[in-house]
Amino acid sequence: MKLKKQVTVCGAAIFCVAVFSLYLMLDRVQHDPAPAGGPRCCPHPGLSRLHIKDSVLELTANAEGQPVLLPFHTPNGSWVLPPESRPSFYSISPQDCQFALVPPTHQMLAVSGLLPFDNQDGGVWKQGFDIRYEPQEWDMETLQVFVVPHSHNDPGETPWGVGRTVLILGSAHCRLVGNGQLEMVTGGWVMPDEANSHYFAMIDQLIEGHQWLEKNIGATPRSGWAVDPFGHSSTMPYLLRRSNLTSMLIQRVHYSIKKHFAATQNLEFMWRQSWDPDSSTEIFCHMMPFYSYDVPHTCGPDPKVCCQFDFKRLPGGRINCPWKVPPRAITEANVAERAQLLLDQYRKKSKLYRSKVLLVPLGDDFRYDKPQEWDAQFLNYQRLFDFLNAHPGLHVQAQFGTLSDYFDAVYKRTGIVPGMRPPGFPVLSGDFFAYADREDHYWTGYYTSRPFYKSMSRVLEHVAGAEPHGWGWVLGGQGNHLLGLGLDTWGKGLTGGRGPELAVPPMGRVKPALVLWGAEPPPCPVPCRFVVVFNPLEQERLSVLSLLVNTPRVRVLNEEGQPLAMQLSAQWNSATDMVPDVYQVSVMARLPALGLSILQLCKSFDSHTTLKSSERLYLHGRDLPVRKHETFPVRIIPGAAEDFCLQNQHMQACFSGPSGLLKSVHRSGDEQEQTLSSQFLVYGTRSSKDKSGAYLFLPDGEAKPYAPKEPPVVRVTEGPFFSEVACYYQHVQQTVRLYNVPGVDGLSLDVSYLVDIRDHVNKELALRLSTDIESEDTFFTDLNGFQIQPRRYLKKLPLQANFYPMPAMAYIQDKQSRLTLHSAQALGVSSLHSGQLEVILDRRLMQDDNRGLGQGLKDNKQTCSHFRLLLEHRTSANKVRNPPAARQRLVYSAGSPLLLLSFASVPSPQDDSLPSAEMALILHRKGFDCGLEAKNLGFNCTTSQGKLVLGSLFQGLELASMQPASLTLMYPLGTTSPNSTAIHLEPMEIATFRLRFG
Repeated sequence: MKLKKQVTVCGAAIFCVAVFSLYLMLDRVQHDPAPAGGPRCCPHPGLSRLHIKDSVLELTANAEGQPVLLPFHTPNGSWVLPPESRPSFYSISPQDCQFALVPPTHQMLAVSGLLPFDNQDGGVWKQGFDIRYEPQEWDMETLQVFVVPHSHNDPGETPWGVGRTVLILGSAHCRLVGNGQLEMVTGGWVMPDEANSHYFAMIDQLIEGHQWLEKNIGATPRSGWAVDPFGHSSTMPYLLRRSNLTSMLIQRVHYSIKKHFAATQNLEFMWRQSWDPDSSTEIFCHMMPFYSYDVPHTCGPDPKVCCQFDFKRLPGGRINCPWKVPPRAITEANVAERAQLLLDQYRKKSKLYRSKVLLVPLGDDFRYDKPQEWDAQFLNYQRLFDFLNAHPGLHVQAQFGTLSDYFDAVYKRTGIVPGMRPPGFPVLSGDFFAYADREDHYWTGYYTSRPFYKSMSRVLEHVAGAEPHGWGWVLGGQGNHLLGLGLDTWGKGLTGGRGPELAVPPMGRVKPALVLWGAEPPPCPVPCRFVVVFNPLEQERLSVLSLLVNTPRVRVLNEEGQPLAMQLSAQWNSATDMVPDVYQVSVMARLPALGLSILQLCKSFDSHTTLKSSERLYLHGRDLPVRKHETFPVRIIPGAAEDFCLQNQHMQACFSGPSGLLKSVHRSGDEQEQTLSSQFLVYGTRSSKDKSGAYLFLPDGEAKPYAPKEPPVVRVTEGPFFSEVACYYQHVQQTVRLYNVPGVDGLSLDVSYLVDIRDHVNKELALRLSTDIESEDTFFTDLNGFQIQPRRYLKKLPLQANFYPMPAMAYIQDKQSRLTLHSAQALGVSSLHSGQLEVILDRRLMQDDNRGLGQGLKDNKQTCSHFRLLLEHRTSANKVRNPPAARQRLVYSAGSPLLLLSFASVPSPQDDSLPSAEMALILHRKGFDCGLEAKNLGFNCTTSQGKLVLGSLFQGLELASMQPASLTLMYPLGTTSPNSTAIHLEPMEIATFRLRFG
C-alpha cells in the first residue's frame, strides 16, 4: 500500500513537469521574431530601454522562487493584505515643529470678533462717517497728492474687451514706460482671484507675466495693484514680497472693516504672514477706503462731488453722473471754485491715513481707450493742479504720478527705504474674507459657482504641473500652452463670474498637457499593452491603480515581469446597469518619487492572481431591472437594508441601511467609534428684490433637508484592495471608497459626489458632515492650498457671511481629534454648528445679482466633486507656541520636507523658444503640525530643518553654479555660488534658484 502511494505521487509529479515543459516549448515557438522586412512587434521606443519583458518564458524565470502573495479573507469577511516587505519610518526633528511668532498689532480674526457690523448711515459717505478737519492742519506739512490714472481691463470678458485693451496699450507709447510715466503694476498674466486659486497657479501666472513684460516692454514691476478680487488672501502679499515687490494696494474689503480701519487710521499697514518669525514677509499695503475703484469713489468721501471730476462724463458723452450733477470743463473763470471743491475732498480723504501723502486713483474699467479721454482728463486736471500749486496758502502739492511714485513719497516722508515699516504704522496678519460691498450682500456664492469649471481648471493645473516634460513650458518658450490656465485664475474666471460663452476653458491651448505618455506600443499582434504611471510627488507612494479593460482574462505585470495581485471589479453605467465587456482592474503599486513605473497588461487564462469583487444591490422596494453578466454574481436585496460596515486594517466605516450614507468611523485601537454622518441639504433664495446670483449668496433661511422623490439604490462593492458604497439619489450620486492599503490612502475615506441639479430652480445643494468633535464655533480653511487660516462662526453675522473659500481643505478639531476634508476643487465651506462642516456642492440660480455678470447660473453641468475625509488623533507632544496659520500640513501630506513647485529651463536670451544652459528651481518648505499622531503612514519621512545640498539631487550631472533669485526670476538675490550648493529654507518659505550645469 505504501509503495502504491509513492508510485502515485511520483507519477503525478512527472505529469506536472511534462505539461509545464510542453507549455514552455509552445511559448518559445510562438515567440519567434517577425520576418525580415515585415512588421516588428516591439514596445514603444521610449519604453524599450526600460527592459520590459513580454515573454512567458522570461516572466516565469523572473518569478521563480518569488510566488505572488495574495490578500486573503478573514472569518469576519474582511480582506487582509500580506505584510509589507519594506517598513516605513517617520522622523521629524523637534526644531521643525517650532514656529516663532512676532505678535501683529492687528489679527483679522480678532478684529472681526470686535466689530458690530451694524451698517449705520454715515451721510454722504454712506458706509462710513462724517469727516471733519481744521484748515490749519497742513500749515506745518504740505499735503502731497498723487493722481494716478488707471484702466482695469478684464482679459477674457469679451472679444470686445480684448480689443479695448489693445487700444489702451496702443495709446500708451512704450517710451512712457521707459521714462516712468506709465507703470505696469503687479505684472501677472491676470489679476487673479484670491479666494479659489491654488498658489501653484498664482505663481505660474506671475512668472508668465513678469517674463513677458521683461522681454517685450522692458518693465519690472515694483508695486502690486488688486482692485477687483472679491476679498483678499494673505497668500498674495507673500508671493508679491518674494517676487521683490515692496508695496501693494487692495480695494474689495468688507465695508465695516474699511470703516473701522479708516476711523483708526490703519488703512495703511505692514501685511505680515502669521507664521513669520522675523517680519521678512512684510509688505507695505494700502487699502482704498471707499465703495469702489471708480472715479466717484476715489477722490474723497462724497461721490456726488468726485463724479464731477471725471471728465469722461462731460455732457454729450456716453456716460454721466448718477447724482445728476455733471462735470464742468475747467476754465479760468471757474478754476478757483472747482479747485477748492476738489481740495476739500482731498483733505477729508487724507484724514483717514497717517501720512500727509495722498493717493487718488483716476480710472475705471476699460478707460483711456480713446485719445479724447486722455486729453479731457489731462487738460482739466492740469489746470486744477496749476492753480493749487500756485497758491502756497493752500498747503498742497498736486501732480500726476504712478502708484510707485506715491509709495516712494510715503517712504521719503517717513524716512525709510522702500519695503521697510514706516514708524508708527500697524502690522496686520490674516485675510479679508468674506467680502460684502453693501448691506448683507456677501460675495460668498462665487466660492462654488460653476463648480464644473473650477474642477476642470484644477485638473488641468495638476496635469500641466505633473507632466514630466511640462516643467520646461512656463520658462522654456512654450508658455502659450498654459496661458489658458493663467486666464482661469483671473477674478471672473475661477469665480464663475463669466458668461457660458466664456466659461469654456481654451481646450485648444491646454490639450497638449493632457498627453503624458502613450498608453500602448505601436500596433502589433502581441497580447500585452503597457501603461506608464508618473508620480509627481517628491515622495515614494504606495497606491491603488485602477484601469479599464475589455476582458476579465487579464493579468498585470510589474517592470520585473512579476505578476501582481489584482482586484477585478464591474463597471457600472448606472445604479442597476452593469456595463458589458468593460471591467475595472485594480493593483497595488509602489511608485518612486518623481519617477515613472511601467505596468504590463496581458491577456491570460491563468487567474490565480485575480481576486473578484463581490457586489450587492439594495433596491429599497423599487421595482427596477438589473442588468448583469456572469463574471460578477450580484446579490440583490429588494427590501429595506439594515446598517452595514466596511473595514480595512486601519478603520471601519459604517453606513445607514435606509440611506446608504455614512454614519460613523471606528479607528483601529480606539475604544469607541466616532460619529461621522453625512446629509444633503438644499438652500433656497430670497423672495424679495435681491436674490442669490453668480456672486452673491442670499439664502431664504437655514438649509432644508434634501427630500428625493424615491429612496436611493445602494450598491456595495467589496474587494481586497478597495471596497465602496455607491448611493444613487435623484440629483446626486455619492461614492465612498475605503482603500485597503498601507499608508495614508488606507487611513482616509475617498468620497465623490456626482451632482446634477439642472431641473432645480433657485436652489443650492449642500453637503453637511456631522461629528461629535467639540469644535464649538471654530473651524479652519486653507488659503490657496498654501496655508491655513482659522475661522470663527459669528452669530451676529447673517448665515451667508460665515462661508469661506476652500481651495484645498477645511477641518474642525477639539483636544482629541481632527477631521479634515481634503478637496480636489475649490468650493464654499462653513461650520454653522459645533462638530459640523458644510460644503456647497452646486448652485442653480435663475437671475442676475446685479454685480456685472448680467445673467444667472443656468448652464449647470453634471459635476463630480472629489474629497478625502481624514480623521486623526491629536497628541500633546507638541507644546511649542504655534500660530494658527502655521498649522499647515497634515500627516496626510507630510511626506517630504521640501516640495518641488517647478523645475524649468530658462529661455535663451537670443531665442525664447529654445532653452538656455540655466534651469529655474522653485522649492517650498512645508510647515508641519507635530501635534498629530503619525502611525501607519506607508512612506519614509524625515526632516532636515530646511537644509539641502542641491548638488546631491542631480545624479550624473555637475551643478556648476547656483544663484538665489526672486520668486519670478526678475532679481538676483545674493551672489552666485560656484562652490557651495547647500541651501536653507525656513518653514513655509518658497525659494527660487537659477542653476547652471557643467
